[in-house]
Amino acid sequence: MNHVKKEIVAMLLAGGQGSRLYALTQDMAKPAVPYGGKYRIIDFPLSNCINSGIDTVGVLTQYQPLVLSEYIGNGQPWGLNRTHGGVHVLPPYETAAGKSWYAGTANAIYQNMGFVDRYNPEYVAILSGDHIYKMDYNEMLDFHKKTGADATIAVREVPWEEASRFGIMTADENHVITEFAEKPKEPKSNLASMGVYIFTWKVLKQHLITNEKDETATKDFGKNIIPDMLADGCKMVAFPFNHYWKDVGTIDSLWEANMDCLDPNVPLSLYDNNWKIYSRNPVMPPHYAGPNSKIENSMVAEGCNIYGTVDFSVLFSGVTVEEGAVVRDSIIMPNTTIKKGAVIEFAIVGEDCTVGEEAHIGERPSPDNIENRDAWGVAVVGHKVNISDKTVVKAKGMISESM
Repeated sequence: MNHVKKEIVAMLLAGGQGSRLYALTQDMAKPAVPYGGKYRIIDFPLSNCINSGIDTVGVLTQYQPLVLSEYIGNGQPWGLNRTHGGVHVLPPYETAAGKSWYAGTANAIYQNMGFVDRYNPEYVAILSGDHIYKMDYNEMLDFHKKTGADATIAVREVPWEEASRFGIMTADENHVITEFAEKPKEPKSNLASMGVYIFTWKVLKQHLITNEKDETATKDFGKNIIPDMLADGCKMVAFPFNHYWKDVGTIDSLWEANMDCLDPNVPLSLYDNNWKIYSRNPVMPPHYAGPNSKIENSMVAEGCNIYGTVDFSVLFSGVTVEEGAVVRDSIIMPNTTIKKGAVIEFAIVGEDCTVGEEAHIGERPSPDNIENRDAWGVAVVGHKVNISDKTVVKAKGMISESM
């Protein structure tokens, strides 16, 4: 079957287990986790692709792919239901050679080289499925072409004290990368890789094949492909990105990224019609606020019924907050009911939960310990969990089963 040639194909790595999100990723991959009242994390890279004119996207799934695969469907909400190209979910599969599970990010792309080759692209974008950001990949592609690079890596400056958590690039005044270190103990630079790459496909393909043949390699971009290309003398450049970007790999960062939606000073607008974030939304009636309800500085999605108090919180579609219930500084995911008199503070409550009457989930930091993040933290209730009346869940509590 002949496929229309594409200048660039995007490969979206969405197989992550998201183990640091604990109860929220027990039955779904991290990119499928709800975010911002009506989205899921994967909406951001998918929307970035279509807004950047990239209409051929492979989504590489592995861990708990059902929710994600069902959500993506034929790609219609993102305009990716194309006859030529479009979005394709690519789970691991067994070949004649017997390989199946993806052994790392590089191996995942290696196993799907046939998919990329169908479109015979000049370039391939490798994207992560678990970051919240808006980015015009066209600008990055232009940068890649103008510099004559074999690989372009999006980077952003991070605080020096956090640099050892990232892949760190050292680049010269022309943005050419001279050194790369994966999570260095003593970083020489604070330019962190964002996990967003554009490669010239024929160069990357050769390195994927070489990496696959090396039985000692870990089959990973950060640990193998990037340092190997640098060692081989490939031209690699750092593309500076200075806009909002959040890696939502931990409970705290997921909570912070949702709260950022409520902060007018955070430069990530979900209401920008020039760069829409598309999602597969449930069709529900408008939200209803009862006569005694009180809602302040919050995002409340369609289908919610609010009879109690909601303050500085993000409520997804279909949430019910009964009379006398209080939700503060929290994230309540779709179709969850908060019963009368319950109090939820500094918490994330998953989808399809019921929080019983007068239960108390989480607690606000006291003035004494608000600066000490080890002394307090976000309480989490997983998906489809029922919390009995008057149950108390302390700060940092992690509930994954009904109680």
